[in-house]
Amino acid sequence: MTPPPDILCIGSVLWDIIGRSASAMRQGSDVPGRITRGPGGVALNIALTLLRFGLRPALLSAVGRDAPGEELLALCAARGIDTAHVWRSSELPTDQYMAVEGANGLIAAIADAHSLEAAGDRILAPLHDGTLGSSSNPHVGAVALDGNLTTAVLTRIAQEPAFSAADLRIAPASPGKAERLTPFLQSGRGILYVNLEEAGILCGRSFATAPEAAQALTARGAARAIVTNGADTAADADAAGLLTGQPPPVLVTRVTGAGDTFMAAHIAAERTGESRATALDHALQAAATHISSEIST
Repeated sequence: MTPPPDILCIGSVLWDIIGRSASAMRQGSDVPGRITRGPGGVALNIALTLLRFGLRPALLSAVGRDAPGEELLALCAARGIDTAHVWRSSELPTDQYMAVEGANGLIAAIADAHSLEAAGDRILAPLHDGTLGSSSNPHVGAVALDGNLTTAVLTRIAQEPAFSAADLRIAPASPGKAERLTPFLQSGRGILYVNLEEAGILCGRSFATAPEAAQALTARGAARAIVTNGADTAADADAAGLLTGQPPPVLVTRVTGAGDTFMAAHIAAERTGESRATALDHALQAAATHISSEIST
């Protein structure tokens, strides 16, 4: 019998198409570089990182019954990710993400997650029909969510009994989708993983530091908030107090997926019983390793 997954990763599963250049860029720049295509999406990035820490993730997402979708799920299964619960569609194409990165960071990105949004709460069926849980027998365990899900779906997760026993870990996916996490402030469920800009959007004001932002999020209703701020101090806050961590200094070679790596490493560390301070340090180190590592082509 196949053992149950250690964690459910619910959200975007797609192809990343990333153009990277060693040159600093601005609007209209035309520079040499490399273009890569690989598995991506917040939920999948988290799942791939969790594998490295010895965990067994399962995906709940929407993937098309097209050639890119077949290739993507075959790759996931080959790496050891449970894809049995992914919702498939013959009408909707597999989603994709496109970004351009320069020496001065992310220049622009477009996330085409229309199929995931169109699927809506159909991707949650295994958590209602008894396969992975139900309202009368809620799923118990870690669940990683991302803001590529619609506000309606995220609201349902924040409020429904089917998710009441889960250890919810939530990331907005991008600043443009940060407001979608508002239901978790209203319900007081889950742990939010956001950067400084996303924290500001959720709170309706700007912050100078991550500790300030993390405390403001808990004051707004978050059960717990973990806020990063690039190379500056990160913070972890809940009603009991605040702790901080300092990212190690590294040379940045890529930025896409850094937040997902941070979140996955943090979840993995806490699952092994590490203290909150140690888990934060492990997550910051994992993110630093990611952004400074060689990029496979």
